[in-house]
Amino acid sequence: MSTIFRTAMRRPAATSAADPRRAGWQRQPVLWLGLLVFVAALAGCVWIIVASHRHADTPLPTARTVFGVPLSAAPEPGGEAAR
Repeated sequence: MSTIFRTAMRRPAATSAADPRRAGWQRQPVLWLGLLVFVAALAGCVWIIVASHRHADTPLPTARTVFGVPLSAAPEPGGEAAR
């Protein structure tokens, strides 16, 4: 009996180290799930790199830009002859 609460004391629960079935890290499903997600992420990165290397973009004929803004003014529709 506890001297403070006057109730029967419970024995502490057995730790996971005492249970041989739950003792090893390889028995923890959360760790396997984390490992699976990590390996899938790495495989996805490799797949994207290989796919982008095989299908390279062809450069487009565009004027030079800074943050998508052209460095020079657009030519007028009539050109110099319209003046």
